[in-house]
Amino acid sequence: MIKTMTIAATAMLVSAHYAGASSDAAWNALFAKVNGTCIGQSGMDTPEATAPVVFDDATGKVAVLLRGSMGKGKSKVKNVNLICLYDKKTGKASIEEYRWLGR
Repeated sequence: MIKTMTIAATAMLVSAHYAGASSDAAWNALFAKVNGTCIGQSGMDTPEATAPVVFDDATGKVAVLLRGSMGKGKSKVKNVNLICLYDKKTGKASIEEYRWLGR
């Protein structure tokens, strides 16, 4: 009986560790890091950003779509759409412009 209770308690403690890794606080911290990195590298002053799209662990990426203006004065380009892919392992982001259906 004591052996069974010990095994059950150990299993609960181990599973609690994994539950903490996916807590709301952990997700919010990841999303804040992704948004900060992507917005910082975008070169946009005040872009609109979508909610992060989290890919599976095999991919290890989080995507954010950004929309806004780039440049200053006469060289300012409005309505720029960027996609940012954030690598969870390295903490690096790749940003590219995209056009919706050729527009």
